[in-house]
Amino acid sequence: MTESTLPLKPPADDITAVLVLSDGTVFWGYGFGREGDAVGEVCFNTSMTGYQEILTDPSYAGQIITFTFPHVGNVGANDEDMERATAASRALVIRDEVTDPANFRSDGHLHGWAQKMGLVGISGVDTRKLTRYIRENGAPNGVVAYNKDGKFDIKTLHGKAKQWPGLEGMDLAKEVTCDKPYEWTGTRWTIADGYGVLENAKAHVVAVDYGAKDNILRCLAATGARVTVVPATASYDEIMSHKPDGIFLSNGPGDPAATGEYALPVIKKLIETGLPIFGICLGHQLLALAFGGKTYKMHQGHRGANHPVKDLRSGKVEITSMNHGFSVDGDSLPDNVKISHISLFDKTVCGIECVDKPIFSVQQHPEASPGPQDSFYLFEQFMDMIQNPKNAA
Repeated sequence: MTESTLPLKPPADDITAVLVLSDGTVFWGYGFGREGDAVGEVCFNTSMTGYQEILTDPSYAGQIITFTFPHVGNVGANDEDMERATAASRALVIRDEVTDPANFRSDGHLHGWAQKMGLVGISGVDTRKLTRYIRENGAPNGVVAYNKDGKFDIKTLHGKAKQWPGLEGMDLAKEVTCDKPYEWTGTRWTIADGYGVLENAKAHVVAVDYGAKDNILRCLAATGARVTVVPATASYDEIMSHKPDGIFLSNGPGDPAATGEYALPVIKKLIETGLPIFGICLGHQLLALAFGGKTYKMHQGHRGANHPVKDLRSGKVEITSMNHGFSVDGDSLPDNVKISHISLFDKTVCGIECVDKPIFSVQQHPEASPGPQDSFYLFEQFMDMIQNPKNAA
């Protein structure tokens, strides 16, 4: 679509929001959350639950999330279902008007929560049409704008979408990482007692924060790990000064090759220590790069809570939660790094392990809650490597 053919006026008088894609495709709708506009990569997530966790997942930095499930808002919002204290995604796109909360844990309406988080929202969009667009054309850049008066400068919004550089080559870990090291002792949530606190630590894990979800840290602590979280830019000496028994490389947003410019020299030195290392999502991709492998931008990425992953070692199939737009090139891995898990959707690499060192990683999110819990065992596997080094490699 050329600039001269852009639809400049809303199709109805009550329109208060618009989504403009970089190719000029326009979706009109109704705004909620923060007034204003936000630019990013437009992706879709197929999860039926967990919208609050998804919106606060730091791996979504730089992205606009389209929810394929139409009823968003039905469980409201609360202070417990947060992966970070602030939202990481830039905007959200939904089909129906925000549903009123109908859940005993709700502390408020999603509209008010989105406003508080600074999220721009648009409802009334044909999300099936938008999802088909992304599946056919790949994840586009776009802008979501919300104006209660229904007035929009479509040409300017289109220009913002076209000029945004995209996620390929973009390092976003520095934007979402912690400012300084801190200790983490919180454990997983239960309906009876809420979140717990680690009492008797079995080991000390240093977690490198490229955009770590809080529930990953809770799962590490639940296995008995006292966790020290360090920034993404922490040096090898800074990490080792904490005297870790194991190293965790977290999830995070952006292009792993870009983050790798400062992360890879550190990870390569950590590999040589012989310490157990566990990576998830971006941490998985960075480990592959540190071993000499390659990563690439996927056509549409994997984002949802129903992704089947096969463990090639046991033949077991796990239903997993995923959120990634980059993947590891399996053919680029060295001989001492084996593929342990693959996606049954497209055979992409979902797990690797080093055959001569206690190191492994996965692309999926084993900590995802709500979501399938088939992969929680990976945290126990990591702790077992730390406590029983003779059995690790």
